Amino acid sequence: MEQFVNKYSDHLSFSLSCYDRVVITGNLKEISYSQGMTKYLYDKNIRIFDYAEFAKGLREKLRHHVESLSKESGVEIQYLNSGKIRKESLVSDILEQRGVHSGIVCILSTLERCNAYTPWHDKQTGKTFLKPDDTKCNHYYIYFIDEMLGLCYIRIPTWCPFRLQIYYNGHHLLAGKLKEQGISYTMIDNAFDSISDPVKAQELSDSIRVEDLHRKFDEFAWKYCPMYKESGLRYHWTVMQVEYSTDLVFRQQEVLQLIYGEIIASAIHTVKPAHIGTFLGRKLHPLYEGEVGNNYHVRIEGTCIKHTMGQASIKMYDKFSKILRIETTVMLIIKRRI
Repeated sequence: MEQFVNKYSDHLSFSLSCYDRVVITGNLKEISYSQGMTKYLYDKNIRIFDYAEFAKGLREKLRHHVESLSKESGVEIQYLNSGKIRKESLVSDILEQRGVHSGIVCILSTLERCNAYTPWHDKQTGKTFLKPDDTKCNHYYIYFIDEMLGLCYIRIPTWCPFRLQIYYNGHHLLAGKLKEQGISYTMIDNAFDSISDPVKAQELSDSIRVEDLHRKFDEFAWKYCPMYKESGLRYHWTVMQVEYSTDLVFRQQEVLQLIYGEIIASAIHTVKPAHIGTFLGRKLHPLYEGEVGNNYHVRIEGTCIKHTMGQASIKMYDKFSKILRIETTVMLIIKRRI
């Protein structure tokens, strides 16, 4: 990367490395597994076979809470009866009419799979407890614009143990920091195509504090998930998916287009599995059984080459024919305790 930047420095406005799409999961650790929930019920003097009624009561409280948020914000709850409907497209259409001021953008409701528990009595041991289970329940997707993080959503299942999911974009977070510092910029989608002080922008991007993000996530849970207030527990936040991108912003589109075809051709024909491991900071072991491969496709914003190794990938594409973006994505698989 350094060699490439040095070679084309005369044609670059600036380069910027920044987190892009980030998805966080929130778990109430004490009740996020069946044994923990069993202990929680015993501590609260709730019979194990009354668990369903206990969970239904919390579901109703959540439903009433979301309905009150809907009325306060003047936003109707929209039910999606098909998984083929793209939430991002709906939100984009709403934002075109609404604008980007802070507050709730929309509330979507859809039926999705979720973790659950089932009461069980073991006749051999005489013990009564909860067993892990999977079911479907209604989920709320509350999209909102936060002054610090920009456009976010929080996904809330209506059934215990209320595992949350929060999305935000690191470029929007950086945009807020640039505003605070009085640094002017312009954006195309989720990319900066001009920044008055790119050096300071990189410093701000590198100085994002996890503690500040945790406080934000706690704030979102407190505001949107009323069970959090009643449980006496705290959410534990874990990264589920994270994208980290480096954008090379060219002064002229023509320059990028002249070299991009050659770069893509080299990536397709010369990159081997061992190279992909090196890209991702790993060494490909002879006994490795995960998926490794390349993929090339054409997108609306431009063409894209993607190298994959297991749950990690690195891709490169010409964003709007002006920005060369190199983006690393990592998915975290969380093994559920039972």
